Amino acid sequence: MTPHRHAEGPVRIQRRPDRIEIETPHYRAAVATEGYVSGIAAGSFLDKKTGARDLGFGLSIVDFLLEPAPPGEPIPKGQYQFGPDDKIHGNLPKRYVEGPQICTQARRLPATVLEGDGFAAVRLTYRWHIAYPPHPRAGSAWEQTLIFPGDGRYLLSADRVTTVSESPELFLRIDMPGHIKIGQGPGFEHIYLSYHDPAVLPATEFAADFAPDEKFLYRRGQGLKPERFLRAYQVHRPDGREGPWLAGMTLNADDVYQAWCHRRGYVCLIEEIGGRPTKPGDTFGACYLLGWFDDLDALEAAYDRFRGFSGLVLDGPADRPTGFRGLKQDELTPVSI
Repeated sequence: MTPHRHAEGPVRIQRRPDRIEIETPHYRAAVATEGYVSGIAAGSFLDKKTGARDLGFGLSIVDFLLEPAPPGEPIPKGQYQFGPDDKIHGNLPKRYVEGPQICTQARRLPATVLEGDGFAAVRLTYRWHIAYPPHPRAGSAWEQTLIFPGDGRYLLSADRVTTVSESPELFLRIDMPGHIKIGQGPGFEHIYLSYHDPAVLPATEFAADFAPDEKFLYRRGQGLKPERFLRAYQVHRPDGREGPWLAGMTLNADDVYQAWCHRRGYVCLIEEIGGRPTKPGDTFGACYLLGWFDDLDALEAAYDRFRGFSGLVLDGPADRPTGFRGLKQDELTPVSI
């Protein structure tokens, strides 16, 4: 795909012992490398135009590998829980393939930081080391590339997995854009789901807990395929002015296997990517745009600018990239750790 170069304003990076801080002319953000890791650290994504911040536990957060579970069979101890009365996972039969959960249990991630022409990039990697029966081994590799351009109120993120597992439908679970805390901070006014009718949901839809399969559930191949895969929430502004939208867009809608939007003490915005047959050595992934927007038309325009990306690659010298390009699903190369 066409290379992208960005030179509007400087992008500043500050590397600290447990996090990497990024500042552009339009926003501030941080990547945690210790503690609760992967993606953008909670509360760090500051929109300079409005002063708004993300409202949850982080953005583009990464969990583990799963697959569908045989329905009707007993759930082994230590496996993924689900059932008709389960408000957390719903009655959606799934099981762990490899763990642990990266965000809560990896504890520390190695990070590569690169400064390009008008953008910065951060690369994180991890190798899962817990295998769940019937899979005989772990060792699948994950890489996340985060790109922070200086020309707008957005960033790009891409996850890539090279698996050691054979599975009929292997998928990676992430948070996209991220969960929303309730009863803390400014709160939210609306949620936007491009695959639902109506697409704009008031905050009152989330007044009480409900399971992910009760409403607002997306499953690939069921119902209409969305033209764009957009999820966003509108942040409340105490001064009464209309708040900005914080969006997480999966740039190739076909990469999304399943997506939740339900309440479990907080609004849970889980997304699962992949969900296709794999054999050892296969690689799959997805690419996302996260950013602040004044209205929904601006969301769609940003999506169309990067539509079709399933991955990201940097151009130019390895230590000083000159630009970046989007990759299609069949162009993704194996993760090297």
